Amino acid sequence: MDDRAELIRQIKKIDIATGVLVEGLQSGLHHSVFKGQGIEFTEIREYVPGDDIRSIDWKVTARYDHPYIKEFTEERDQTFHFVVDISGSSGFGSLSTKERKIFEVTASLAFAAVRNNDRVGLVLFSDRVEKFIPAKRGRKHLAGLFNTMIEHKAVSKKTDLSTALKFLGTVLSRHSSVVILSDFASSSFLLPLRILRRRHEVIAIRVTDPREQDLPDVGFIELEDPETGDQVLVNTSDPGIRHRYHELVAESDKKMHIDFVRNRIGEVVLSTNEPYDIPLKRFFTGVAKMRWAYARVQ
Repeated sequence: MDDRAELIRQIKKIDIATGVLVEGLQSGLHHSVFKGQGIEFTEIREYVPGDDIRSIDWKVTARYDHPYIKEFTEERDQTFHFVVDISGSSGFGSLSTKERKIFEVTASLAFAAVRNNDRVGLVLFSDRVEKFIPAKRGRKHLAGLFNTMIEHKAVSKKTDLSTALKFLGTVLSRHSSVVILSDFASSSFLLPLRILRRRHEVIAIRVTDPREQDLPDVGFIELEDPETGDQVLVNTSDPGIRHRYHELVAESDKKMHIDFVRNRIGEVVLSTNEPYDIPLKRFFTGVAKMRWAYARVQ
């Protein structure tokens, strides 16, 4: 990770900015998207004057020939596990590294969760689970998580997201929101991701860099895979090569997006050279609305 002192200063700035971020996530009856799973059905009772007619359960009403409504309560207790990619590819970046962006986003979301007295846990992974900290509440616990992220040195440069997902499937006993922060440059993770989604909410925050989208026209360059060390000589002045590279990246991004949608995985795509607050607000506000809409039709 980058200079420790600089990261500590950055944490303080993020803590201040997070107050604005959480306020921006208000939606409907949600004070914040971090208030548990949103709206939970509690009971059906008879309608009384003054009740919201939008809450009427028409099936029960028709059955008993008397108006009944559904009642909901807002869940207040939630557990978040941040699954952070520390493999070799996370060190890539132009204006900022993926590693730095992932750290900032994790800190921001973790602060927001702790402000709502939610539990926060951490998983650091490469091609193995390198560190696991069970979820707890409180700023003291959060400080320990941040210190671990800053101090930990990755054992491996390779990536295997499936290993981390399988691990979480065995250690998470209660319903949690699993937030994965990675470039998702890993293979064969879709099945364990799908299995994990059966019991937990899963959100994929995919961090990309502009230099991964297009090859610059700079002549012959040697590209190296940061995880395997494999190298290949490429003539970037060839427009056909640049065009084909762009097509392959676009196809890969589209396929990943479709896979996430089909498996009901929330997806946020962030770039290393752009602010992350607006995309996060937009996504989590949308999640809150969908949770409320889903609860109302149950």
